[in-house]
Amino acid sequence: MHGETITPPRTGKPGRPRAPYKVAPKGLTSAVVEKTREKGRVVSIATRVVFGTMAALVAALGMSKVSRSINTSFVERHNGTDRHRNARKARETYRFSKDWRYHESVTCMSMCVRDFCWPVRTLRIKDDQGKWRKRSPAMAAGLADHIWSISEWLAFPSV
Repeated sequence: MHGETITPPRTGKPGRPRAPYKVAPKGLTSAVVEKTREKGRVVSIATRVVFGTMAALVAALGMSKVSRSINTSFVERHNGTDRHRNARKARETYRFSKDWRYHESVTCMSMCVRDFCWPVRTLRIKDDQGKWRKRSPAMAAGLADHIWSISEWLAFPSV
């Protein structure tokens, strides 16, 4: 999904050529949380650096405005919101996607609508008059200057 795709050169020998593979981008820093369970209860939590160095990870956490530790809460919140907004991802339902293209399209649409058309309470800021101003994730990231309507987003020309 992410990273650079490497296509190995053909060797000229008989047999199937090596398949293309992905290489992580340079400078990527990533870590995982590993939970050990006994009888259904978490007994220990360990973290492990997957890409990058521990120093780079500590520096990234130090610059973060939202967290000082490695955790899964943001990914879990994103997945929960995605499942809530996209009926094709609801568990144990008949609304599943039979075609991957439609599933991917609906996922993209729900993520973009969430980012551009949905104000998030925790992203609001006070204006000069002291009133709270609503913002979407796209506004907070500097990608939009207003909260879009869904019809405005649907009418926007795609590339």
